Amino acid sequence: MKKVEGNIVDVFERRIYPGEILISPDGKISEILPTNKKYDCFILPGFVDAHVHIESSMLIPVEFSKMVIRRGTVAVVNDPHEIANVMGIAGVQFMLENATKAEIKIFFGIPSCVPATPFDSAGSELTSDDILALSGHDQFVALSEMMNVPGVLQKDAEVIRKLEIARNRKLPVDGHAPGLSKYELKAYAEAGISTDHECVSLEEALEKIASGMKIIIREGSAAQNFQNLHPLIQMYPDRLMFCVDDAHPDDILRNGEIDRLVKESIRLGYDLFDVLKIASINAIEHYHLPVGMLRKGDDADFVIVENLESFRILSTYIDGIEKYNLTVFPDLSNQNRLNHEGLNCFQHDLISFTDLQKPVTMEHIPVIQIKENEIVTAKYEYNLPSVPLNNLESDLSQDILKIVYLNRYANRKPQIAFIRGFGLKEGAFATTIAHDSHNLLAVGVTDADLAEVINRVIGLKGGLAVKNQNGIHVLSLPIAGIMTDQPAEHVAERYNFLNEELKRSGCILKSPFMTLAFMSLLVIPELKIGEKGLFDFNKFDFIAD
Repeated sequence: MKKVEGNIVDVFERRIYPGEILISPDGKISEILPTNKKYDCFILPGFVDAHVHIESSMLIPVEFSKMVIRRGTVAVVNDPHEIANVMGIAGVQFMLENATKAEIKIFFGIPSCVPATPFDSAGSELTSDDILALSGHDQFVALSEMMNVPGVLQKDAEVIRKLEIARNRKLPVDGHAPGLSKYELKAYAEAGISTDHECVSLEEALEKIASGMKIIIREGSAAQNFQNLHPLIQMYPDRLMFCVDDAHPDDILRNGEIDRLVKESIRLGYDLFDVLKIASINAIEHYHLPVGMLRKGDDADFVIVENLESFRILSTYIDGIEKYNLTVFPDLSNQNRLNHEGLNCFQHDLISFTDLQKPVTMEHIPVIQIKENEIVTAKYEYNLPSVPLNNLESDLSQDILKIVYLNRYANRKPQIAFIRGFGLKEGAFATTIAHDSHNLLAVGVTDADLAEVINRVIGLKGGLAVKNQNGIHVLSLPIAGIMTDQPAEHVAERYNFLNEELKRSGCILKSPFMTLAFMSLLVIPELKIGEKGLFDFNKFDFIAD
């Protein structure tokens, strides 16, 4: 019988007391016994990320788990719709198989919208028949974010069947409904959709809670909503969960994962037991996860922290095994490299800079206006003194840059539009992490620089690239064009280097690659770029040139 001692943080009884945990050989907690000893550490339930896309970390599940276990995360609910958009069922199966080797418990939502909209061009499609087949796998605990809001409201037959499959399998349905309100919100929630992680304002979150939904407060690398939503912690602690959704490894290694939200919540003065309930218990109960909650008979999944202010993780236990200890340096040898053959889908040929030239005939050009720390955009009107122009590359005086969308699954022509808010003064950068279909996106000052970074990424069959006066720099992502099997530290170091090169080129955003990745996500307001150029979310259609 294994024994672990410390100050027990009992979230259910809302008390803290010195005690010892007895762990049976099968990894269960057999007893929690009070003691009279004094301890300088605290034992509490492990953290659970209620909604994450592991692929957005650019890491495979095994390497992701090695990173977040150090931050006290014992389980995540992962939506693999990123790789599903690239490789379909085969991509989902890769994630499931790799997750079995992970350090933490990884559960999955079934991707509900692949592709995200009828306007997207992805590498694959998941039908309701596919969802029915996947729903029999015991690692799936939900139907992931239902982005097809019009399909729900208009009772599209395929959408309704997906929701019925989830209901019949008793799987919670996650929502994705930015800005939805009033009667439409009521109808969306009544369709059986139980959560939303897209709230950007307190008013929006309160209306969704009133409709019966639970709110997952998100703090990712690009979308950061905690600052606006944290008053909910005191108001509705039973209706909340935490998530990072999309986060890059440098951000997690530097700032933390769910632990960063716990620490910030405590710093703001919120009740410890409410915060821990949101960070752990609520997700376990909502998704019916086989994860321990620090009770007799539970799986021995818990963390030991130094104190209840910094929440510095000393140890993380999974099924009674100490999987992480602060004093043991993590193994970065990466001995289990993958055979990448067949784990990708990339068809486009190299391009010429002349392919990126765009004649301009309108005096008033709609431009995508970026908002810092948000994935929603606005519409900016750029006024030209005279038209027509044979080609417009950029206007640095007004921060107008060219954005390129290139379908990676077919040899189609690039789509060209304009974007504002990056602040780039020279060069260009490109990525194949582009939600949700993961086609190629690039932003740049000149067509020649754009063509060079695009062609470098095409040559890699996926990855990130930056071109400036110092040359061209890359991060290769050979697995589906969105992930690598390299350790988090290596990916974070290279990613930080690329970001520094962008800053040297004038970029003013904290997470330019993450921000760019959302510029093709048509289900987020207001302007985005897609298969036929600019897309207006409010009209839910492409804008004619």
